[in-house]
Amino acid sequence: MKNFSWGHGVVIALFAFIVFILSMLFLFPNGQKNSEMVTDNYYEEELQYQDVIDAKKRADNLQEKPTYSQDTAGIKIVFPKGYDNSNTTVKFVLNRTDDQNLDIKKSEQLNADQSILIPAKVLKPGNYTLRLTWTKDKTDYRLDYDVIWK
Repeated sequence: MKNFSWGHGVVIALFAFIVFILSMLFLFPNGQKNSEMVTDNYYEEELQYQDVIDAKKRADNLQEKPTYSQDTAGIKIVFPKGYDNSNTTVKFVLNRTDDQNLDIKKSEQLNADQSILIPAKVLKPGNYTLRLTWTKDKTDYRLDYDVIWK
């Protein structure tokens, strides 16, 4: 039997490190799958972020906030029953966390029962961030929700 020297230990450690790095590359390729920015106008939106912070604070201070629910028809965004929707513009963005091509952006008016329906046919299973923005009498509000569509 040969003697085990420090040279053998270095070679074994180096080989183990190479195997570890290669296994990380081949077993976990998701990190390089989609490394694009969430938005194309990242820097312009960053400059306007104080407006977003203010809109979120105003929405947090509301007594009754819009909510969302999911069923087989899709995702339904519902405003409170007593909400006066005159002079109101509602926009929503559903950002797909893993694929920008599946994002959904719309600007709509509320229907008679103070809601908006995002139909199931435009949704793909996965994680979304629902960014709900509305303007009432020239005042902006914004709420963000994490949505898992199955």
